[in-house]
Amino acid sequence: MPKLIEPTARFLDSWMEAREEWGPDAHQDGSGLRLAGTDLDSLSGFEDWVRRLREQSDRSLPMPEGSVHATHLWIVEDDTYLGAIDVRHYLNALLLEGGGNIGYSIRPSARRRGHATWALGSVLPEARRLGLDRVLLTCDDGNIPSARTIEANGGVLEDVRTTPLGVKRRYWITL
Repeated sequence: MPKLIEPTARFLDSWMEAREEWGPDAHQDGSGLRLAGTDLDSLSGFEDWVRRLREQSDRSLPMPEGSVHATHLWIVEDDTYLGAIDVRHYLNALLLEGGGNIGYSIRPSARRRGHATWALGSVLPEARRLGLDRVLLTCDDGNIPSARTIEANGGVLEDVRTTPLGVKRRYWITL
């Protein structure tokens, strides 16, 4: 059974295997990779990134301009990193337009097994605990698996629009 956990350096080896599956410079929505810096190949660099992921949820810490507080969780099963999901505590203009409150990604070898649908359903109570009464989720217009994941968790399509992040399907889930 998969579970959601806070990021931890214990999954370094499995995370590295997943990164290889995605390939260099691949976008992994919900992973917080933009916080990673340049040294993920060393234990100290990886531990520093994990620390920054955890700190981003601390509302007492200021966020850099353009960033929002977010709770990052990893989707794991036994000793295997399967993917990531995050809950953005509030929306800035870019997130409202095309990014949403929740982002997720599943490593290629773990797809088509229901992990994204399960993880999204499992993280919605966390969004409620953060005081959100509804959440925005977006996906690329052609990403049918992600659209199905969102719809399976109660997502109602608001529109499809061109955003700075590309053409996005925008869904709301009422909590």
